[in-house]
Amino acid sequence: MNKTVSTFLLISALTALLMALSLAVLQHGYPFGNSGAKRLEAIANADSFLPLAGIYFFAALLMMVLPLKAASFVLLNAADMLNWVVVALFATIVGCIAARWAFGQTSAPSALLNWRFLVVAAVVGSHLAMNEFRRNVLLRSLAFVVFAVATLACLFWSFRF
Repeated sequence: MNKTVSTFLLISALTALLMALSLAVLQHGYPFGNSGAKRLEAIANADSFLPLAGIYFFAALLMMVLPLKAASFVLLNAADMLNWVVVALFATIVGCIAARWAFGQTSAPSALLNWRFLVVAAVVGSHLAMNEFRRNVLLRSLAFVVFAVATLACLFWSFRF
């Protein structure tokens, strides 16, 4: 948990500094400040979390049924990396929004009210609870079903209301 929070805070701060530099350059009349801001914002958006979550939940589903050695391979080479990608992308979004808010765009934090960011919490929460899921047979069975539903929902459901 500590490593997740510190990684999130550091990436958010670095992104906020770069976004602030781009916005400051733009305020001074240089048009390439806009391209820097657009590039930072193009890295991540709420829609990119759904396919990543689908892949993560499929890896988690596999970890519930595979033997220990194979499950640890999936954990280290897929699930752990996907968790860090989700944390980094969300930190980038938060950093961009923080910089825009610091430069006077008071409506910028409202972008965090997108419900798709709940997928980030689901991935990180699942990753933090993965040891408990593997330890208990009942939790493993329930997690298998939940991860199967989450995988299929992330990949095939439109999420349009």
